[in-house]
Amino acid sequence: MSGAGANPMSSLLLFAIIIGIFYFLMIMPARRQQKKKQAMIASLKKGDRVVTSGGIYGTVTGIEDQTLLLKIAENAKIRISKNAISGKIGPGGETPE
Repeated sequence: MSGAGANPMSSLLLFAIIIGIFYFLMIMPARRQQKKKQAMIASLKKGDRVVTSGGIYGTVTGIEDQTLLLKIAENAKIRISKNAISGKIGPGGETPE
């Protein structure tokens, strides 16, 4: 009667618990945040003030399928990808969380 080692079912259960913890702590919050950002991008309209991931502040003046036209100064407009938008700017100049 020598020691047979660890039960394979307990090892499998421990592995499943680790995967479950990883999912709930890492993957679920990232998916929730991604859905929230996609909803914000889909709700953009002309006149919205936004900030890009590069830190450029501007006002949306045109919307196309995958791009936006931003007015960043009096006579300066740029075309950027919708995915480059970090967030909307509230009326007080702050980005809502």
